[in-house]
Amino acid sequence: MPTATYVPLPQGAGYAVVVGLGAVFAAIMVATTFCLKRYNKEIMTSENFSTAGRSVNTFLMSAAVVSSWTWAATLLTSTVQTYNNGVCGAYYYAAGATVQIILFSCLAIKGKERAPAAHTYLEIVKSRYGKVTHCVFIFWGLACNILVTAMLLSGGSAVVNDLTGMNIVAACLLLPLGVVVYTLFGGIKATFLTDYAHTVVIIVILMVFGFTAFATSSSLGSPGAVWDAVSELAKTNPRDGNADGSYLTMHSRSGGIFFVINIVGNFGTVFLDNGYFNKAFAANPASTMPGYVLGGLAWFAIPMFCATTLGLSALALESTPSWPTYPNKMTSAEVSAGLVLPNAATALLGTGGAVCSLLLIFMAVTSAMSAELIAVSTISSYDIYRTYINPKANGKQVIFVSHVSVIIFAYVMAGFAIGLYYAGISMGYLYELMGIIIGGAVLPAALTLLSRKQNFWAATLTPPISTALAIMSWLVCTKKKFGEITIETTFEDDAMLTGNIVALLSPLVLIPLLTLIFKPQNFDWEVMKDIERVDEEDELKEAEHLKDTEKDHVHPVKSQVSVAATEIAVTQKGQFEKDQKNLHQSFKIAATICIVLALCFIILWPMPMYGSSYVFSKRFFTGWIVVLFIWIFFSSFVVVIGPLVQGRDAMFYTFRGIYWDMTGQSWKLREWQNANPEKLHAVQSQVSAQLSKSFNGHVVDGKIPGNDGYITPARHIDEELEDIKKDEQ
Repeated sequence: MPTATYVPLPQGAGYAVVVGLGAVFAAIMVATTFCLKRYNKEIMTSENFSTAGRSVNTFLMSAAVVSSWTWAATLLTSTVQTYNNGVCGAYYYAAGATVQIILFSCLAIKGKERAPAAHTYLEIVKSRYGKVTHCVFIFWGLACNILVTAMLLSGGSAVVNDLTGMNIVAACLLLPLGVVVYTLFGGIKATFLTDYAHTVVIIVILMVFGFTAFATSSSLGSPGAVWDAVSELAKTNPRDGNADGSYLTMHSRSGGIFFVINIVGNFGTVFLDNGYFNKAFAANPASTMPGYVLGGLAWFAIPMFCATTLGLSALALESTPSWPTYPNKMTSAEVSAGLVLPNAATALLGTGGAVCSLLLIFMAVTSAMSAELIAVSTISSYDIYRTYINPKANGKQVIFVSHVSVIIFAYVMAGFAIGLYYAGISMGYLYELMGIIIGGAVLPAALTLLSRKQNFWAATLTPPISTALAIMSWLVCTKKKFGEITIETTFEDDAMLTGNIVALLSPLVLIPLLTLIFKPQNFDWEVMKDIERVDEEDELKEAEHLKDTEKDHVHPVKSQVSVAATEIAVTQKGQFEKDQKNLHQSFKIAATICIVLALCFIILWPMPMYGSSYVFSKRFFTGWIVVLFIWIFFSSFVVVIGPLVQGRDAMFYTFRGIYWDMTGQSWKLREWQNANPEKLHAVQSQVSAQLSKSFNGHVVDGKIPGNDGYITPARHIDEELEDIKKDEQ
């Protein structure tokens, strides 16, 4: 593994960021969780831990998507690709991973519509095919989470070591620490809020790098200067397989191969990562489609802008005295580990650039890791514990298992990442390998929600058969083409390409064949609506006995429900039916948007430029950079300003409550909460839970299930009120 020959920051800086900044984020999230509990009555039930009350709005959803999809690999691998293949590397990484997020919006919509009470996509698999298929997809789902988390820790620890000299083993052990703490306290809501904070920091730092490289740097300072320096490399160090040996062209053999590998691998890490389904189930139904589409478009600018800026800066500055290892160039091991980005940042901004890149990678690693911890905790608690160990588990038991699984997974993965380090397996190797391992499960997972015909045998057998074929193809190609099977030969472009292609495309043969042999299933989608929420009665009873700072009882949740039940229940009942109708309609809109954008990103934009072997002129390159700046500002609006605008009411209530407490006017807070129970999260989520459980999508001739057969919604509300009054008495 690479070791830094020049360390721009002291080792203490590494510990300060990894431990100190991690502790700061953990403390902020603990305080935020307390404030949400006190001022908005957010009760950390098992449902709230995993789904955030199913009420997250569009722009916060987009920010969460951007943050979760901004791994260490997003920044490091995209920059390496630009360093290796030129400007096309940034595009092929960004476009090859944006399409999946946008396409996933279709699955998110169908998941919300067909299984409104689900917590994981694996619950949907079990509901449709049974326990055997469920266990198969648990394996592939966890494999996805393991690969992603291993890449986060491998890439993050390598960068911290390169910049500060901090021991890689210590970095692997300490990076998860703060993430575990705030995830335990805040659940998926903590993930959403820290996602927002991390995304703001990432975008600000990327803008600093961009304006430095293309506007203010004394060594570069303009798109024209960058174009001059990079164009010169076509003469002094031409890139094999690129048009005219240039780094300023979309025609690149190695870049094109990576484009295909990237598309294949990232289908798996989106469609099989329960973290994205967690966010989909946590979204307000009306926010699901626009949240993912806007998030995908906003995310595109992150790797595109970062890799174009720092990858081209690395090419331009590597042979100058400002380069950290001058006059030596980076070794292949250092490049594979993702160290192009920190070196380029240091060359651009000196010590300040090293600090910025350290913060950048820390934010990318911790925000994405939080999403992975929640993903694994929900699989452990709902799909393993609640399904096979304790089917009658209540909310307290489920949330205990979630907490335990967060801790165990974080430190099992820390140990695994340390093992990969000593085995010489880099983040770049894992990134290209992931499609071979998990790509075969992508299509059967998607068709579980999209096609009623896929049967048990097709869903159950396709992932293991496809993965076996992919691994076999990968290794056979390596042996035949390179003569031996080693880490280096299996990492070659042709071998990785072969394995990834077989993994993604073999299900196109297997699924129709198995469906034809064993007959189509013709599944009834209504069955998925029988997936139930967890019983939260014990958690709510505990919440009723909490005390505030002046020893008064917190207004009981059931009393709050009864006070506002008619208004809220009628509103939410209408909204529930409206959301179901809107989800059905928005699927067609989302599918159209997805097809158009996929065609644009994969074919209409890159293919003509690849086929024509066009080499960027200085004027064209300047326009290209201007477009990237416009796009990063668009991303800033979506993920920085948008959540503040949409969350302004909740922030106002919270800060007003803090002001009342600090000025000795806590009685005003209690009066406001008692007078406005319909605005409290606890009330909204519990009324929603009651309606979801009672309606559950089973509406017959405008009527819903009641105590004595099907009744009208108005009568149902009356029955609910009677039940609440009896409970209170």
